[in-house]
Amino acid sequence: MLVVLGVMFLLLASLAWVGWRFFYAGPDSRADAEPREVNGAALVLQPAAVRTDSAPIPLEKAPRRKLDFTWPSLLRRRWWLYPVLVLLTTLTIVMTTLHLAGFHVLGAFIQQPDARNDHIQLALTEEKLVPPPPLPPSIFITSERPSLAGADRDWSKLDQPFAQVMLRVMAKMEARGFSLALLEGYRSPERQDMLAEGHQVVTKAHAYQSKHQFGLAVDLAPMRDGHIVLSERDPWAFEAYQTLGEEAEAAGLTWGGRWGFKDYGHIESKAPIAALRKAAVQQDL
Repeated sequence: MLVVLGVMFLLLASLAWVGWRFFYAGPDSRADAEPREVNGAALVLQPAAVRTDSAPIPLEKAPRRKLDFTWPSLLRRRWWLYPVLVLLTTLTIVMTTLHLAGFHVLGAFIQQPDARNDHIQLALTEEKLVPPPPLPPSIFITSERPSLAGADRDWSKLDQPFAQVMLRVMAKMEARGFSLALLEGYRSPERQDMLAEGHQVVTKAHAYQSKHQFGLAVDLAPMRDGHIVLSERDPWAFEAYQTLGEEAEAAGLTWGGRWGFKDYGHIESKAPIAALRKAAVQQDL
């Protein structure tokens, strides 16, 4: 602050000197004017002496003008108005700036929330969901798909991050009025070939062409009044499968209902199957 006041004082002093020098004192008057040359000829601005013969007669110096600081004299000479106006303008600017400075003070820095960090933190701190108990094989023996009786419904054999995502999808489905059951999770290569080559068309994918072999796919079905409804021809079941597709895709998963060969209860990870096979081969080596 002292540095700013010092600079302002020097500025005002300089302006005051300029005003006095050029508006009051005027140009420097000298008794003896020095000649200068114009086009080679000497030009005398003011004669230094009056020559009547060969000897110069010096002139008497004019008396110096005395400064008059009386009010009538100051009112007649308005040179002093310039530094006063400059002073008042500068003070007005400084006072206005100091007055408005309080409106431009930065508050304490507050870190803005980051949606990505919140999502990561939520994923790290979320409580792990406990999967429901598997359905007994007897439920499927008399169903439309008796082959599901031998299906693996062990949640521990699935990729665990994928399993947690699926459990959250199922929880959202429950909140929307649709209870789901796991029909099949992990599927061995032998069972995959058996389903692909069986009389009843269940899948067209052979061994290691399905993400079931990597624990990254599940088959689900809605339950109504304690019974599984497998067929999408049932209007209520079809609505449940459509809702499942919405929730699965919202969670970043792939829904089999979008495929040419419709598989409405199938949900899988978006991981490329080729990369999964390559990683499995390298792991075996």
